[in-house]
Amino acid sequence: MPEMAAAGERLLMQFGLGLAFLATVRVDGGPRLHPTCPHVVDGDLWVYITPHSPKRRDLERDGRYALHTFPCPEVDDEFYVTGPALRVDDEATRAAVRPGFRSRVEDEEILFRLSIDRALLSKYGPRPSKPTFTRWMSPS
Repeated sequence: MPEMAAAGERLLMQFGLGLAFLATVRVDGGPRLHPTCPHVVDGDLWVYITPHSPKRRDLERDGRYALHTFPCPEVDDEFYVTGPALRVDDEATRAAVRPGFRSRVEDEEILFRLSIDRALLSKYGPRPSKPTFTRWMSPS
């Protein structure tokens, strides 16, 4: 669904660099929520995470994640995706992905590819209004 993907990317990048909330699963099964700077590079969704971050440990132990865009100042549109995260240590991939990031990336940061199993785009009109929803689910 290219129109949905484009709208989601616009919402992720609405502040000039990727900003979203990343939810992970703690070791006790509870949720953990952190802001992060995701980026879309060549159609894939990526995040760099510092080595000592609890969310890094969560993703390496249990790759499930949910990512939700930051609130828009003008309208209540939102974009949400879920799926498995995969750590990528391959230097060629890191070198190919890194230039696409608009935020600063340190050499020790760990790269994760966020595969998407489900996506939800909520579009609103002028406040107050009810949303229209566009949903997508991976065929696999």
